[in-house]
Amino acid sequence: MKHANISIFIPHIGCPHRCSFCDQRTISGAEKIPHGEDVREICEKALAEVKSPENTEIAFFGGSFTAIPRAYMTELLEAAASFVGEGKFKGIRLSTRPDCIDREVLTILKKYGVTSIELGAQSMSNKVLKANDRGHSAEDVEKAAKLIREYGFELGLQMMVGLYRSEMADEYETLERIIEIRPDTVRIYPVVILRGTRLGELYQSGEYDTFSFEDVTEFVADAMLRFADKGINVIKCGLHASEFVERDMLGGFYHPAFREICESHIYRRKMKELIRCESSCDYVFAVTPSCISKAIGQNKSNIKYFQELGLNIKIIGDENIPKYQVELR
Repeated sequence: MKHANISIFIPHIGCPHRCSFCDQRTISGAEKIPHGEDVREICEKALAEVKSPENTEIAFFGGSFTAIPRAYMTELLEAAASFVGEGKFKGIRLSTRPDCIDREVLTILKKYGVTSIELGAQSMSNKVLKANDRGHSAEDVEKAAKLIREYGFELGLQMMVGLYRSEMADEYETLERIIEIRPDTVRIYPVVILRGTRLGELYQSGEYDTFSFEDVTEFVADAMLRFADKGINVIKCGLHASEFVERDMLGGFYHPAFREICESHIYRRKMKELIRCESSCDYVFAVTPSCISKAIGQNKSNIKYFQELGLNIKIIGDENIPKYQVELR
């Protein structure tokens, strides 16, 4: 059964640092700070509408949840906890900074029914973390992840691709170190450069340039394949579609179908590996039915790619084929 979240955004409260890329109001679209009564109202409405609450978590996103004032944090948790349990939601999910996790806070989170904790790692290169004002180290990520595991929470890690002063070697270092931590879930956020952020200023001044869109989608395709191979679930890839992001972005890698574009790259690679002639050939490839559109590509990009090589391809479905795998028919 597909997992779902009831998302409640806490925009930039409690964060001890203003990271180079951060504008939480634009990213989340949040205009106000929620309180306990707001949480109860959101959860009551969602409980009446959600078809599978047992597969749904109440999710506090947007800021560093464990860095907000303690009384405010427990106010939100108390409101949410009353909607967790038999016949209600599965649990509570939250995101926070790696350096805002310790035994005391994990004990509190356990008490209120928190089930999943996501850490904003962003990069596992200390050079990149420092350049982007993160205020924590890669070692802080590893330490926090170990503690979260020890307390029995589901562990998620968030990575950001294309940050200031990051080279492709840094991206692959981040990928490999995240795999070594073995989180349950990962979110991949290619950088979106927003007006009003330090990244925006660096970009407009010419001091910061980004990878090409093609390079980033190829890297993310690599990452998704590596995570899938290790049993790590990529639950998000790219920022969600938002009028606020589209209004304020200056550059970067935003696309409302970013994940599908990356998955199309995966299928293109798999099909190329099976092609035996260089031109004037017809091929039929089978993939799992839910991924036919991804194999075809955004706006039939894969069909067109092979047509330019003189190859005609057809995609069919086969329920026996695993995700990201392709068979030649």
